[in-house]
Amino acid sequence: SSDGEVLVIFQGPQHYISPAWYATKAETGQVVPTWNYAVVHAHGPLQVRDDPDWVRQQMVALTAQQENDFTLPWQVDDAPQDFTERLIGQVVGIEIPISRWMGKWKVSQNQPPCNRDSVVAHLARQKQPDSGVMAEYVLTSLKDDKKDHAG
Repeated sequence: SSDGEVLVIFQGPQHYISPAWYATKAETGQVVPTWNYAVVHAHGPLQVRDDPDWVRQQMVALTAQQENDFTLPWQVDDAPQDFTERLIGQVVGIEIPISRWMGKWKVSQNQPPCNRDSVVAHLARQKQPDSGVMAEYVLTSLKDDKKDHAG
């Protein structure tokens, strides 16, 4: 990383993939466990923002985003102003203008379509938090792969 830059890692879904899930296991036995994941590495200079107006603006925006789907969304202005101003004064913000970023993923794209199909089927039956999303990622890689070879 360049001088004065930080690395921020945004982790997406991740999931253990059992070799028992591969259709080719019965044919060759040449399978091993693996881990599927999606991640973004963002690089940029860290800037400390000790400005109450900036912090308030960020809190208002973040709260609006998180409350968006609620029937009665809470807003920062719903709390007494002297209370929120006191809390905002205790927060130091950080800002990282992104100079470069890189996305990486491993979603069984190295496996033949029959194994990806069986991985999707097994993920759909798992009860882990990222199972459904990872199944969608594997399915997307399968569709992209078929699209690439269709021409």
